[in-house]
Amino acid sequence: MNEFVIRLADERGRVLEQTHMAATADELRARFTQAGYYVYSVKTRGNLGGNRKKVKLETFLIFNQQFLTLIRAGLPILGSLDLLGRRQKLPQFRAQLEDVAARVKTGESISQAFEAQGGFPLVYTTTLLAGERSGNLEEVLQRYLDFQRVSLTFRKKLKASLIYPALLIFMVIGLFIFLITFVVPRFAQLYEQLGTELPALTVFLMDLGRNAQHYGIYFAAALGGLGYLFYRWTKTDSGATVIDRVRIAIPVFGDVWLKYQVGLFSRTLSTLLTGGLPLVPSLETAARSIDSRQVANAILRSVETVREGKGLSKSLEQTKAFPELAIEMIEVGESTGALPQMLNSVAEFFEEDVQTNLTAAMSLIEPLILVVMGVVVVTILIALYLPIFSLGASGMSGH
Repeated sequence: MNEFVIRLADERGRVLEQTHMAATADELRARFTQAGYYVYSVKTRGNLGGNRKKVKLETFLIFNQQFLTLIRAGLPILGSLDLLGRRQKLPQFRAQLEDVAARVKTGESISQAFEAQGGFPLVYTTTLLAGERSGNLEEVLQRYLDFQRVSLTFRKKLKASLIYPALLIFMVIGLFIFLITFVVPRFAQLYEQLGTELPALTVFLMDLGRNAQHYGIYFAAALGGLGYLFYRWTKTDSGATVIDRVRIAIPVFGDVWLKYQVGLFSRTLSTLLTGGLPLVPSLETAARSIDSRQVANAILRSVETVREGKGLSKSLEQTKAFPELAIEMIEVGESTGALPQMLNSVAEFFEEDVQTNLTAAMSLIEPLILVVMGVVVVTILIALYLPIFSLGASGMSGH
């Protein structure tokens, strides 16, 4: 199979450009001509969907809610996609929906059509596939929406709890830059005119202020460059693995991050299993849908032992990456034949635990940031006013 870019016009005369897989260009041209399109050109293409941007989750959820409502109202899938594509205001998302509709029209399944776009969550396309296989697309879509709403609400709560500490850190950095680049040089001019001998702390601060004025812009540029290179490195396999290992090893926060990932995995796996997908493909999809490389690799390792006939709890226990409580709860779910429901309970328990631990950690960090800010400001003020105190003291002793 090869990738082709096809330029065509639909029955309303709109010109579309889409990417499709086909054995030959002629086969693709014939497929679209038979579906009622006018084909302008068919050209080969190197990479599929590489430059597609991801759609915002909120926008995607609104689309899916509308899509589900239309299907439940009795509208065909193709008609629903056409209608929602025309009403979509975001040009990129509209183009993707038009491409999905065109693919469905030529005989592709809806899961294949969405997967070909390259910008949609893997859980979503797998969920659609489960819905197609079970013949119950509506129910599966509803479960996906419920899953994403819970996940989105939880993520918003986490972000909200991090806003205030982030703001405090930003203020500390901003205040330090202001004092070093603006206040300190003014004092340096004053002490140069006085020609007095300065304490070591004040000399250090003056030098720091002088260097910040002269070389600050170069330092900021170098820091920005290093930050960009570091960001690119974190996107590589080795970089992401190292960062994840470090993140999990951090006291308090590492435990919170691990529990958050286990909770997300459990909820995803529960959604896929309830949709009717077998355990092994559900595990593979759930592993690819989480951010932690360490947890994802552990899940993929457990897939091999599950294939050999071992239970999920035993397979996950062997990886030594999962909390003991999660293993025990999954084991109970397996033995009672209620694994999807128990996985949901695991997710709820760990999400609540993450929320509690993060709130407790933030309540300790916020005063710590304020103390650091106070110490920095007081140290700078003492260094600046120390020579004035010394002058006053020497003046008093002179009298």
